[in-house]
Amino acid sequence: MNRSLKNYANKIIIGFAVAPLLFFLNIASAAEPAGSSAAHAIQTVLGMPPVVNPNNLYSETRPDKLSPVVAKHLSRVYVPNRRSNNVEVIDPATFQVVDHYSVGINPQHVVPSWDLKTLWVNNNAEHRNDGSVTPIDPTTGKPGKSIPVDDPYNMYFMPDGSAAIVVAESLKRLDLRDPHTMALKNSIKTPNCGGINHADFSIDGRYAIFTCEFSGGLAKIDLVEHKVAGHLKVSKGGMPQDIRIAPDGKVFYVADMKADGVFVIDGDKFAEIGFIKTGVGTHGLYPSRDGTQLYVVNRGSNKVFGPPHGKGSVSVIDFATRKIVATWPISGGGSPDMGNVSVDGKTLWLSGRFDNVVYAIDTATGKVKTIPVKGKEPHGLTVWPQPGRYSLGHTGNLR
Repeated sequence: MNRSLKNYANKIIIGFAVAPLLFFLNIASAAEPAGSSAAHAIQTVLGMPPVVNPNNLYSETRPDKLSPVVAKHLSRVYVPNRRSNNVEVIDPATFQVVDHYSVGINPQHVVPSWDLKTLWVNNNAEHRNDGSVTPIDPTTGKPGKSIPVDDPYNMYFMPDGSAAIVVAESLKRLDLRDPHTMALKNSIKTPNCGGINHADFSIDGRYAIFTCEFSGGLAKIDLVEHKVAGHLKVSKGGMPQDIRIAPDGKVFYVADMKADGVFVIDGDKFAEIGFIKTGVGTHGLYPSRDGTQLYVVNRGSNKVFGPPHGKGSVSVIDFATRKIVATWPISGGGSPDMGNVSVDGKTLWLSGRFDNVVYAIDTATGKVKTIPVKGKEPHGLTVWPQPGRYSLGHTGNLR
């Protein structure tokens, strides 16, 4: 074969080899515009729903993202009264208490299940052996039969929905239980995390960070190996409460009740990188429905059991700048604690723990409406339904 014919043949061979690759790249380029979230897909743990938008992991909790699962669920606010051993139910349309019923001893939080089909009341009791969880059917708003569970202060779920994570606070452990029957499957001991409390999960579901209220730090839990991956002591204050991940998954915000503000934590490096001063007794954290702001609830007291009419307030942090853009005081004083945001994002519902009330706060103006409850010490209320595909627990950590 002469040289020119050989070169021509080589070009044909190379063309046939490269053409399919170019075709694939052209299709991929057309399907994934520059800067699209698909170009930066997050590799999650097996079984976890995919991250739709890596720049905003709250993208699926917008007002128009209600799951078909909750289509027939009643619109209600469920308020656990810790010292009264009951739950009061508020109709958010009328701001009136429309039902109440007894549950277990010391109900702490009302937690949406991973599959969004059940609301679990966590009753952690005075004695660990008297603990229980009470299921609520959100289609009727009525409770079912309580199930005995050791010391359930709070409850979360594995990102793939395979287990409920019961936070057994006084036992210093995390109990992995069947998410439907609550049968014990496994336990993760956390002996160095006194007052293990609240949690949030990495964007890929590989780890969670839990707050250690009484030992002044955080515990990082490897959810793949089911073990403690490390501990971190915060630099000041020393009573961490709620924790919430940023929309882009790069940092975690940790409320500290004694530091009167929020620590910023690099989750992957497990290091403290900042602090934002907010208000007295910083306690609860809730992202806005559009994922641009974080509502920081300041309970008005640095004590676990504070007085009524404290310096309660809500600070609003802009996620992009990590700056406070608004502060909403509770007129006349109050004790805002735990809760969540309405479906439309227009109302922030919070328990008034030491004032025996519930607050409905207008997220556009900060105006506070107060609803009295008959029970004593309302705690981790949830507003339901909420938008999202699945629940990671607490009072509605949905994604």
